[in-house]
Amino acid sequence: MQSLTSPGLDLKSSIRTASSPGYYPTHHRVGRGGLVIQCVSRYDANVNANSNTSAAQTNGLNFGSGQVGRARHEWQSACAILASKVVSQQQDTEKSNGGADGIAAVNGHPTLDLVPVKDQSKSPAPLPKPLSITDLSPAPMHGSQLRVAYQGVPGAYSEAAAGKAYPNCEAIPCDQFEVAFQAVELWIADRAVLPVENSLGGSIHRNYDLLLRHRLHIVGEVQLPVHHCLLALPGVRKEYLNRVISHPQALSQCEHTLTKMGLNVIREAVDDTAGAAEYIAMNNLRDTAAIASARAAELYGMQILADGIQDDSGNVTRFVMLAREPIIPRTDRPFKTSIVFAHEKGTSVLFKVLSAFAFRNISLTKIESRPHRNRPIRLVDDANVGTAKHFEYMFYVDFEASMAEVRAQNALAEVQEFTSFLRVLGSYPMDMTPWTPSSAGGD
Repeated sequence: MQSLTSPGLDLKSSIRTASSPGYYPTHHRVGRGGLVIQCVSRYDANVNANSNTSAAQTNGLNFGSGQVGRARHEWQSACAILASKVVSQQQDTEKSNGGADGIAAVNGHPTLDLVPVKDQSKSPAPLPKPLSITDLSPAPMHGSQLRVAYQGVPGAYSEAAAGKAYPNCEAIPCDQFEVAFQAVELWIADRAVLPVENSLGGSIHRNYDLLLRHRLHIVGEVQLPVHHCLLALPGVRKEYLNRVISHPQALSQCEHTLTKMGLNVIREAVDDTAGAAEYIAMNNLRDTAAIASARAAELYGMQILADGIQDDSGNVTRFVMLAREPIIPRTDRPFKTSIVFAHEKGTSVLFKVLSAFAFRNISLTKIESRPHRNRPIRLVDDANVGTAKHFEYMFYVDFEASMAEVRAQNALAEVQEFTSFLRVLGSYPMDMTPWTPSSAGGD
């Protein structure tokens, strides 16, 4: 073994990255100028153990004979020596080359692997960009704020529902419903709040299909009264409008009111209500109005041409709260349970399934049928009329009972006898928050 300063010792072969074969990282030091010095040790099995080469004394450091980095403490000491030599040579290099990037050699050797420490601090944007299908971010640290995914952009009704379900949460906008599901599955978010039905527009079928496709659990529900406003850029009057854009359900919920206002204009559907307001503001469209919330008007600098333009004051959207793990059902407060089932013989067993709840005095609050994606059509041979085709369906049912109750357990046990597929989507507390419907034209 030779001295560190001896020209016979090749530092290039002794100091490499941790991915080099045969090298094992032992220590890291951060020197001046934001440089990470990574020291590694190598054990050469081909060294003759019987070598009589005497140990070299280098700056008071004794290296074992015939091996480089034979002991861990020796290499930790070597790291300290290397760090001090790098710092001293860096001071000379900064004067000639103007900074840490100008370091060309250490102890006369030109290739020392130095990794610069980058500044990761970035100022947050005032309005977060919706997550796309390709976005990934680390999971929140322990004790941090709860992160809740929703579909849309800031100002959407889903954002308000997320705030009602989890006050003081960090709302994460997503550009699609499926992205919100994946955000929870990939630990980007802790929860997701997504709409499943509206009192005027009916069910959001896309989310029912996604509930079956993904393995998330319903852990709660929240009902949000919807209050629509007609928004336009400042200074725009209703007489200047040529079209109105918004989410399809928002357009249908305000159809009669827009007609009464004399707005016989083009009505164009977009992905979400707040996104419509954002689109108008970004493109300075002075002939277009949006149907969105009052918060969207505040966020995107829009003026409210008409307030409370929904056709019916009883306009409420029901959202479900999704998590990776289910909650423990209880009996000390009203609970709701959601299930999905199917049967090989189609809808003929639906009456038997519903009877299992009726005999136990369990009230159903929702029943929804969706096409069976794996087998949408069932063929039945009949000698008289040939081959008959029947559509196959999956059935979604919500009932007012907790899975902790014996009657609910017995009901599902009976349902399982009649079905080929049964899955409990969640058993969760009901939203018992009282609300007062707003009349059209005001709060």
